Amino acid sequence: MTLREISRSLLQSSLAVRRGETVLIVTDNSRLSIGQALYEAAGDLGAEALLMAMAERTVSGEEPPKAVAEAMKAADVIVCPTAKSLTHTNARIEAVKAGARMATMPGITEAMFTKGAITADYDRVEALTAAMTQRLTEASWARVVKDGHELILDLRGRNGVPSPGVYRTPGTSGNLPSGEAYIAPLETGSRGSMVIDGSMVGVGKLARPITVTVEAGRLTKIEGDDGALGILLANERNGTLGELGIGTNEKAVLCGIILEDEKVYGTVHIAFGTNTAFGGVNKADCHMDGVILRPDLYLDDEPVIRRGEFLLEL
Repeated sequence: MTLREISRSLLQSSLAVRRGETVLIVTDNSRLSIGQALYEAAGDLGAEALLMAMAERTVSGEEPPKAVAEAMKAADVIVCPTAKSLTHTNARIEAVKAGARMATMPGITEAMFTKGAITADYDRVEALTAAMTQRLTEASWARVVKDGHELILDLRGRNGVPSPGVYRTPGTSGNLPSGEAYIAPLETGSRGSMVIDGSMVGVGKLARPITVTVEAGRLTKIEGDDGALGILLANERNGTLGELGIGTNEKAVLCGIILEDEKVYGTVHIAFGTNTAFGGVNKADCHMDGVILRPDLYLDDEPVIRRGEFLLEL
């Protein structure tokens, strides 16, 4: 199938694009071929298709230009194939509040259109994602254990968020491809240390682990990154532990692109920086995820994942 044909299928299955709707494609200079394919596919479906291309953002979580943000608030459907993530931006929050259905695709490549996470059984992904989202919402505490490290996160009063890859009703959004349940822990309530051994935004797929130490919700030490993650130590907002996520997509493959890596079945990821887009209060200069392979995860001391295998039954 061509990029245009695959794009048409995605717009129908994941976003339920209908004739006459306004479909806005937001892309950057590095993803123009994908943006163009989505634009043409939206037109094939009878939508009023619009394509906006901007300069590549500096870091994930950086806001798009004002003109793009305003256009997003007026669209019925928004798809964002970009190098850096627009998922955790005020522009996305405002567009979804206005009723848009939105899929962000940070780091998407043409190869990712044909294999891996995008080929999953999304009914199965949706069911597991919903179950894990409920568990996160109900839990007061989470504990991640890996290779002698333990990280404890305070989840009290925060709700889990599903990203199942299916956004067919107004005001829903998430990544595409997808498959994760995530939550914003209390900004001052995380403590301990953790080894990130899958991939890390700003580094890619890891040849050796990165170890992070957190006190009172703030990153205090990074080891093994060779200085690549200095932005996280630039200020307290950037270094705030802002997310705990769980991968729920059995087809996702660790490839060094966080869009797919954080969806890998049975992984856990943590992120530092902005979390205002999903229930937190920390607005930073970035949002940077790190994936933990084959972890143990406990919610309120009940084991949910053991060495990367889910223990719950659907």
